[in-house]
Amino acid sequence: QVQLVESGGGLVQAGGSLRLSCAASGRTFSSGAMGWFRQAPGKEREFVAAISWSGGNIYYGDYVKGRFTISRDNAKNTVYLQMNSLKPEDTAVYYCAADLALSPVLSGIPGFWGQGTQVTVSS
Repeated sequence: QVQLVESGGGLVQAGGSLRLSCAASGRTFSSGAMGWFRQAPGKEREFVAAISWSGGNIYYGDYVKGRFTISRDNAKNTVYLQMNSLKPEDTAVYYCAADLALSPVLSGIPGFWGQGTQVTVSS
């Protein structure tokens, strides 16, 4: 089983920055592809970003392009989401996702989900 644990969420003012981390563990996990989704109250889950095992293939959701950056450290089995120029509409629970391949993550059906970390951006 793969376990994903997010951290780094919190409260920031609009225009500020925050970095989320997601650490993966488990005997069946071999890095694979990882990504981030978010869900605000009353709204559907939204794709944020995804990254392949090598880091060579990266995708971003339309509303975070130019502001968020996804990266990973395979030696630590950890993926990061650097969030800059945060806006109140970025407020949501952010979930880490993982799978052996990139396509399930991009499709929103990864094999594994984290429990989420709250990000709140005040105006």
